[in-house]
Amino acid sequence: MEFMTLLDGIVGKVGAFAWGPPMLILLVGTGFWLTYFLRGIQFRKLWYALYLALVKRKEETDEPGDITHFQALMTALSATVGTGNIAGVATAVAIGGPGAMFWMWMTGLVGMATKYAEAVLAVKYRVIDENGEMNGGPMYYISKGLKMPWLGSAFAICASVAAFGIGNMVQSNSVADAVEATYQVSPFITGGILMACTAAVILGGIKKIGQVTGLFVPVMIIFYMAGALYIILANIAEVPSALAFIVEQAFNPNAAVGGFTGASIMLGIRMGVARGVFSNESGLGSAPIAAAAAQTKSPVTQALVSMTQTFIDTLVVCTMTGLVLILTGAWSSGANGAELTTKAFAAGMPGGAHVVTIGLILFAYSTILGWSYYGEKSIEYLLGVKAVLTYRLAFICFVGIGAVSKLSLVWNISDTLNGLMAIPNLIGLLLLTPVVVSETNKYFKTDKSSKNLGKPKSSTASETIS
Repeated sequence: MEFMTLLDGIVGKVGAFAWGPPMLILLVGTGFWLTYFLRGIQFRKLWYALYLALVKRKEETDEPGDITHFQALMTALSATVGTGNIAGVATAVAIGGPGAMFWMWMTGLVGMATKYAEAVLAVKYRVIDENGEMNGGPMYYISKGLKMPWLGSAFAICASVAAFGIGNMVQSNSVADAVEATYQVSPFITGGILMACTAAVILGGIKKIGQVTGLFVPVMIIFYMAGALYIILANIAEVPSALAFIVEQAFNPNAAVGGFTGASIMLGIRMGVARGVFSNESGLGSAPIAAAAAQTKSPVTQALVSMTQTFIDTLVVCTMTGLVLILTGAWSSGANGAELTTKAFAAGMPGGAHVVTIGLILFAYSTILGWSYYGEKSIEYLLGVKAVLTYRLAFICFVGIGAVSKLSLVWNISDTLNGLMAIPNLIGLLLLTPVVVSETNKYFKTDKSSKNLGKPKSSTASETIS
């Protein structure tokens, strides 16, 4: 017992560093760095990126890769659109005040450039394994681009272990708790169902994961957003003042309001940045693992699609959650986390509590699917393709274990490793910035008119870079 207490204390201190102010400054600073050198590509090319991601959606192609652009985006979204969008936003607002939403937006805007750069490098330095599948991500662009395989291995170790916690046990535990509290279903039953559902997908590999997330994730997001949109439209006249209130609170936070204890500007910044990064994962290096599997010849094509992931996660879904919290007045109730979001939805619409519970279940399950792929590709980098099946089977078992366990130490360890993943990834992004800029310039020079129109004239203009 004393050993566990000691271990928890050590992990807590390492975690405080991993998610402390220096790391958050480095994460956001990298976003600003890339925004500058890419000349604000997330603003200049956003509409073209959304067109590629949501309109063009080329399904079958002879280009190298395992899944379509859209499926790669949905696989990455399956991991990032999760409990952070429900509980994370509520925690940021409850502790840091409504102004935390503004700093979450800022984090998302610069994070789009980070996500873009991650995907460029993931596709450029990807390799084909002995099963004919694409492998890519920070471990590959660090080892091949920087010639630092030891640093790539450090990332892969953190990612493969963190997947069991933040992307597995913590998620199944959240689902089991929510289902038991709302529907009085035993965690053992919930755990068994989750194991079966997880096995049915991840044993089929990335193509199966891509097919399922391509159908499941849009439905999941639309379901949750429909509930939030109902509340927002019911209070549409108050939305402009709510948005103005967020901006005002970012620079001039109130003292105590109702159950809210008041927040400083620095606390609002810290909570907004921390929860923004936690939600969209820009800079952590997880999403480019999925981007590397996309069917494309051009690194930039998938990077533009991947960039929209942060936009959808933070600028759309998190914003809608935050508006519900403020429009219903629940933000100052004294509640926190998922409890606060549940209270806000319950106050804003009939059956609102069920929307949050079901949304939490869907979001957590999708995170399990996305992180299973991140973990297996990390372990394959370390141990080879023969280790993948064993990893998948272990991952499935830990879904059930997580549903029936107390996870304070597991959460702390996985959260710490999740943060430590960012260190080698950010080193790779900063040192390989010239490569990202070069690939971007080559891509858009294939059709000079794309700089003015926002997209190439022809459907093939963007596909000429190999």
